[in-house]
Amino acid sequence: LKIAFSFPEHDSDDDSYEVLDLTEYARRHHWWNRLFGRSSGPIVEKYSVATQIVMGGVTGWCAGFLFQKVGKLAATAVGGGFLLLQIASHSGYVQVDWKRVEKDVNKAKKQLKKRANKAAPEISTLIEESTEFIKQNIVVSSGFVGGFLLGLAS
Repeated sequence: LKIAFSFPEHDSDDDSYEVLDLTEYARRHHWWNRLFGRSSGPIVEKYSVATQIVMGGVTGWCAGFLFQKVGKLAATAVGGGFLLLQIASHSGYVQVDWKRVEKDVNKAKKQLKKRANKAAPEISTLIEESTEFIKQNIVVSSGFVGGFLLGLAS
């Protein structure tokens, strides 16, 4: 995070700016220690490796377990709805215009492609930020991935 301050001079038409890199300043001056106490700051500085792995593992397991339960519920709802639609169609209660369905699906594909092309820069930025976070917190991230997989399996 960088902030530029403007200091216009009275005898010059040029605006001069001084750039202050807040991330570098925060690394050099541990201002958060004065604000929040000694126990605050990046996770790497606060906790041991074992604690970081346990924290990542527990949160990963919880996320994986919830993901598994919600995924099963969603799959059951979609599959059950499709099954009921097929039974109703076969019994003659519902008539499906498959040509119209195909036309609407193709229209939706085109709209998704247009939106995907517009959203590509934001997605790449999000991926870069996520990758940087994972690199900075590799111990917690690896614990989270392991816990997530265990949560999916349980």
